[in-house]
Amino acid sequence: MTDDLDPDSDPDKLKGPGGMTLRQIHEQVQKSVERDRQAQAAHNPAAPPQRRWQRWVRYVWGRSGRR
Repeated sequence: MTDDLDPDSDPDKLKGPGGMTLRQIHEQVQKSVERDRQAQAAHNPAAPPQRRWQRWVRYVWGRSGRR
């Protein structure tokens, strides 16, 4: 199945912006996404999940005009 691919579409041979291969760009993006997820997790510590009634109370309270 990989024999049907165009040899020009090989990610190790195609160059993107900055002279990096598409595979290198993909790896850098994956690393960046992982760093962003870790930073987000560190910035927002895991709060205990709200119960259904707590979400409902916040929904109703928020619609009462006290914003």
